[in-house]
Amino acid sequence: MPHANKPRIEIIGLGPSADEYITDHTRQRIAAHKHRYLRTAQHPSAHLVVDAITFDERYETSGTFDAVYLGIANDLIAAAIEFGEILYAVPGSPLVLERTVRLLMADDRIECVINPAMGFLEIAWARLGIDPVENSVRLIDGHQFATAAAGLTGSLLVAHCHANWVLSDIKLAAEDAANISNDDIPVVILHHLGLPDEVVMTVPWSELDHSIEADHLTSIYIPQLRVPVGHDLVAFHELARTLRRECPWDREQTHQTLTTYLLEETYEVVDAIAALNIDDAQTDEHLIEELGDLLYQIEFHAAIAEQEGRFTMGDVARGIHEKLVRRHPHVFAPTADSDIDSDALVKSWDEIKKAEKAAKGIVSGPFDGIPQATGSLAYASAILKRATKAGISIDIPSHESQALGDIADLGMHLLEVVAECRRRGVDPEVALRKVSNIHRQNAERHTDA
Repeated sequence: MPHANKPRIEIIGLGPSADEYITDHTRQRIAAHKHRYLRTAQHPSAHLVVDAITFDERYETSGTFDAVYLGIANDLIAAAIEFGEILYAVPGSPLVLERTVRLLMADDRIECVINPAMGFLEIAWARLGIDPVENSVRLIDGHQFATAAAGLTGSLLVAHCHANWVLSDIKLAAEDAANISNDDIPVVILHHLGLPDEVVMTVPWSELDHSIEADHLTSIYIPQLRVPVGHDLVAFHELARTLRRECPWDREQTHQTLTTYLLEETYEVVDAIAALNIDDAQTDEHLIEELGDLLYQIEFHAAIAEQEGRFTMGDVARGIHEKLVRRHPHVFAPTADSDIDSDALVKSWDEIKKAEKAAKGIVSGPFDGIPQATGSLAYASAILKRATKAGISIDIPSHESQALGDIADLGMHLLEVVAECRRRGVDPEVALRKVSNIHRQNAERHTDA
């Protein structure tokens, strides 16, 4: 039942291509509305929605598809609130790979009315001559192929292959993961289905991005993907799960007991980086091995958390992905500026971090975020760096009179200090951390004042 007080967005689908695939009901719903909106005018039957506002400009001005879809949804909601009721028309069927529709349906400020429509799938099944249910075909968004198809094998229908670079990304994602001959995988290109210039052609995998000029009406069908996309990472993830279940030692571990190993593996990666030699490929192998050991520690922690029902490796990957996109507006934002200099980038990064903390109700100070587990030398250096950045003066006696001119002199002085600590029975780690914390507390009091 309609909600009397809620703005309403009625959503229709414009079919797969030509006008003959538009239902009479859809035409009636178009005529019933005064305020009409089109996701894109780049569709053969878009002309039926006369006097409509389109969002094609957003595809030109937004840096990512996520920004495009979110912007469209926000504009539509604002229009619905202003006019009370609007019509929104999308290509194909409203519920098939239409992310703007999903965003609208999830927003409780409005009521969505979804009208059924014929999509491109019906024509695709007819041209391919297959039953998608019996063949267990999975429908994948071409923009998200590398992640959406991760771990999948078998039959895949990939939509939204609107440009040759999308086809290239799809080809490389499966090619690299599968590690098999390009020519061994046939792929069917479905282009302009239902139009006079329709093309249905089977090409070898290696020719996927060279056989046609792809556009918004291009899809591909992969009859049998033998090795899953992301095969190596998926297999590694399953290995961590298996060891957690079946190895007695792995079963006994907790996040806390693994801390030592995490630190050890991190230091071994640092050593491998220090040993890199551009003229010796064997040093790459050492780094690969050590990075693998460190990666397993991360997988191990995720496997423990997954078993406890707390979070998964997917949550870890998703979280860092979203954070990196959020903290790089110069790359991903609609007003992306690739010419921004390093100083401006650091300032932007810091401002974004502060905004993130503020959104969580966290009041941040100049020394927040310095890990307590950091070694004392790194801890002391971080405190001095943050103090300088915040314009806080920390009074530390200088030893310039001792002719500590170069790195060897400074290193020798540090060694002498460590030796003196040992003679006095003092742990140098504890001593440096103690005095660093004293200066940090004094600086924080100065900041609060």
